[in-house]
Amino acid sequence: MNANKLLQPIDRLAIALVILLALIIGLLVWVGNVCDDTCIFYAGARVNGFNWENKTIGSEDRAFILNFNRPLDRTSVEQNLTISPALPGKISWSGLRLAYTLKSPAPYGENYQVSLAEATERFSNQEKVGNKIRPFAAKFRSRDRASAYIGTQGIEKGKLVLFNWTQQKKTILTPNDLTVFDFEPYPQGDRLLFSAADNKLGIKGILNLQLYTVTTGLNSEVNNNNPQPKLILDNQKYQNNQFDLAEDGKKILVQRLNRNNPNNSGLWMITADQPPQLITDAQIGDFLIAPDSQTVAVAQGEGIALLPLETNAKPLDFIPKFGQVLDFTADGTGAAMINYNTDNAKLSYTRSLFYVNTQGIQKELLNTEGSIQSCQFDPTATYLYCWLTELIKGKEYIEKPYIAEINLKTGKARTLISLAEYQDSQLSVAPDGLGILFERSPNSTSSATDSSTTSGQSIWLLIRASQKSNSADFNAEQLPFVGFRPQWLP
Repeated sequence: MNANKLLQPIDRLAIALVILLALIIGLLVWVGNVCDDTCIFYAGARVNGFNWENKTIGSEDRAFILNFNRPLDRTSVEQNLTISPALPGKISWSGLRLAYTLKSPAPYGENYQVSLAEATERFSNQEKVGNKIRPFAAKFRSRDRASAYIGTQGIEKGKLVLFNWTQQKKTILTPNDLTVFDFEPYPQGDRLLFSAADNKLGIKGILNLQLYTVTTGLNSEVNNNNPQPKLILDNQKYQNNQFDLAEDGKKILVQRLNRNNPNNSGLWMITADQPPQLITDAQIGDFLIAPDSQTVAVAQGEGIALLPLETNAKPLDFIPKFGQVLDFTADGTGAAMINYNTDNAKLSYTRSLFYVNTQGIQKELLNTEGSIQSCQFDPTATYLYCWLTELIKGKEYIEKPYIAEINLKTGKARTLISLAEYQDSQLSVAPDGLGILFERSPNSTSSATDSSTTSGQSIWLLIRASQKSNSADFNAEQLPFVGFRPQWLP
């Protein structure tokens, strides 16, 4: 009897499918052995995913991940993985996943490419070299380098001014009817939070501040040709004073004074579009939100209280003897604090700068008869940069300002630049560590010959002499801006 007559239609269909699948499997195996990176189908080893592909990264992005579809010879991967421009870092593995952790944040305003070719497969029972991985290349970029300041001259007077270093573009962000007193950038650099008052009020405006936000046009698709401030907090019932923005960009703390009852003051929190909530009505000094965006360090009595960001907050912890928190490390494990030495009669006319961390270490970095105006950690928490003054004793006591770099590992401090005359100032360390922005009065240097700086503060950049060689030397460069409170955007 003919065998074909014994097969039912469903049998013939099954046999045909088996043959077809066998041919497909054979084709895929063959393609996996001979196919190059132009093939549509590829059955060999390849990169399955790259978490930074076509993304814009910032200083908080410190590691990228490559996922592979099968085991590889790890040495061959490490030897053939390239990043251009180079970003020093270290590799770690977890199964089929490679993590590359940057030694320091990627420099801003750059386009990068990650490439991998010539790496080979490697199975646990395989002795000879395996097939090569499919060549891989992907791009990502870092944020535009940008800074902002409050202008003091011409059409910039009293306004927030943004300068995009990458695009070499300046933008005035606030309108003519507002005078800006202070500001802070949001974590993505796409907006600024600022306090301002009607410019008709002049110096009295400081008693009538309102809080606003304004877009910058950075790291977003928002058209910023005509930025319009948005009112966040009015001044009808309360006088708004110091404020701080949380690292997550979702919470704002404001120190407020009741206009009808001067004895009624407190620390208030603003979240989203919700009405302000009272955190504490206790008498407090300076405050700073911790990087976890869940707690705030406030000067209270003879120490620093850590309060949760919730209504009627009770202290979670209390650190005695310190009077002010200047800055936190990016991970929140360390802080720079001031001890005013009120508990020591011998040192009662001095101030001490301390490094304090969550391990219980309280390390004195310096003791001075001058002022400690501001300090900020570098992105890697290796150095602390401070605006300080030295007290010069003579017929008159004179405070001479200078910027110092303190090595947190060795505790050694060195002066980067000295100024001739006393001035109040803040400094701002770039999120990628490029350099330090600070303001400088025109009389503090004879090298500032530009007559445009005769009124208002000139803005300067303190930058390493050689970024590539990690030179210890710094150069000071006067920028073509006149204003105060210069800050890098994250």
